[in-house]
Amino acid sequence: MIRSLLSTRSLCTVAAVVVMLVCADVASAQEATGGRSLIDLNAAFSVGLVVIGAALGISKLASAAYESMARQPEVSGSIQTAMIIAAALIEGFTFYALFICSQK
Repeated sequence: MIRSLLSTRSLCTVAAVVVMLVCADVASAQEATGGRSLIDLNAAFSVGLVVIGAALGISKLASAAYESMARQPEVSGSIQTAMIIAAALIEGFTFYALFICSQK
C-alpha cells in the first residue's frame, strides 16, 4: 500500500494538483492582482506537460519498434518506416500543442 502511494505516477499526480492549486485564481486577491493568479505558471506548466508527454510517447514507440525489430529482423525496414511516420505525427502534434500553449 505504501509503495503504491509513493510510486512515480502518484507523486507526479500530486505534484500536478499542487501546481494547479498554486496557479489557480485566488478569490480574495483578485482585486489586488487584477484578476490574475498570484503565480502565473499556466503556460510554462502546460508546455512542460506537452514535452513530457511527447518524450514518453516517442520513447515508448522506439522501445516497441526496437523490440519488434529484434524479434523479426526480416521486417525491420517496414517497422522502421512505420516508426518514423508515427514519430513525425507525435512531433507534429507536439509542435501544435506548444504553439497553442505559448499563446496568451
